[in-house]
Amino acid sequence: MKPPKNPHPWQWIPTLYFAEALPYVTVMSLSVIMYERLGLTNPQITFYTSLLYLPWVVKPLWSPLIDLVKTKRWWIITTQILITLSLYAAGWSVTAAAFVPLTLLSFTTMALSSATHDIAADGFYITALTTHQQTFYVGIRSTFYRIATITGSGLIIMLAGTIENKTTNIPLSWTIALCTLATSFLILTLWHTHTLPHPQTDYKTQPFSAKKFTKDFTQTFLSFLRKPRAATAILFMLLYRLPEALLVKISNLFMIKPIDQGGLGLTTSQIGFVQGTVGVLGLTLGGILGGIAAAHGGLKRWLWPMVVAITAPDILYVYLSYFQPQNFTLISTFVFVEQFGYGFGFTAYMLYLIYYSQGPRASSHYALCTAFMALSMMLPGLIAGKLQNTLGYTQYFLLVVACCLATVAVTACLKIDPLFGKKQNQTNP
Repeated sequence: MKPPKNPHPWQWIPTLYFAEALPYVTVMSLSVIMYERLGLTNPQITFYTSLLYLPWVVKPLWSPLIDLVKTKRWWIITTQILITLSLYAAGWSVTAAAFVPLTLLSFTTMALSSATHDIAADGFYITALTTHQQTFYVGIRSTFYRIATITGSGLIIMLAGTIENKTTNIPLSWTIALCTLATSFLILTLWHTHTLPHPQTDYKTQPFSAKKFTKDFTQTFLSFLRKPRAATAILFMLLYRLPEALLVKISNLFMIKPIDQGGLGLTTSQIGFVQGTVGVLGLTLGGILGGIAAAHGGLKRWLWPMVVAITAPDILYVYLSYFQPQNFTLISTFVFVEQFGYGFGFTAYMLYLIYYSQGPRASSHYALCTAFMALSMMLPGLIAGKLQNTLGYTQYFLLVVACCLATVAVTACLKIDPLFGKKQNQTNP
């Protein structure tokens, strides 16, 4: 069927950003629970899944290719096909004897495709829409990104848990869950081949030049490092989320481990609900309120309240690990509070990336900032499992709380324009 010339944005924006989030959530969250249920140790799980962050760290290396080779629409469809195939491959690999290398290969392919898809989808959003439409639909895309997060880290994990309870066959439960996700993604891919528009500005007018590509990337990277207070900015990008980077890799494993192993003994379905639904709702609400607060008072005014919000709730995991409560409502409440604080405090981090990226080459500099953002989660995650295995859960969560001092220290070094982020700054640039 011939695609319509001008599909309405409602036909493709919600599904495009739903598709953008699903593979990321699968690689970063779902895989952690899956590997735990399949018998891997905490050090193995955290090391393997943290390595999967690497494509998002290095994606600025090939992001200019999306603008220079083929069209963004072509990149979106192609990467969605690869993601679909890698999801099916991961699903069928779970039951193999060598499931660890096979699933990791599938997840690596998925991560590379997903990181490339992110670049193409965000670029296509700008290319296919007017500035007014971009502003109007920004909330829509964020909403459907969160819905996909609930689907991947909540509903699909709950599906695997339900099948596990009925069949007691753990590998089969994850095969069905991943293949269900793959089929859903296949439907999304077919939908996008029909509904994504063909904007004329998406087509290339100049041939690809490797020499120009190399020169432009070098100039962009050097200009990033030459910005005022670059060292302070990079330290902030790497250390502001250090406590969360350590916490996020262990929290799910802690909750699903049996009581006699120091965990909370939650079932797979309960984990899907508490982290994938309750936690995501807290994260979303915190992010929304953080954006509203920053818009009214500016980043500088809200910086320290956001630091408190992102660090103070970490103490709740010390309580959970010490007392090991069995009250599911209490556990869910604690997760909601911690994720709400993280969502509120993360606003400061994202706004600072925008603030630091201002000026010439703003888009390219922001891409480099997001690479440091991914690196800040990857590096602590590589050692999180080994640290926890050495310290035990309570001592590990105390270490997480101690690392909040790093967040405070790097924040204290920042210098931010008091007007940045305020509403009047938008009307009087």
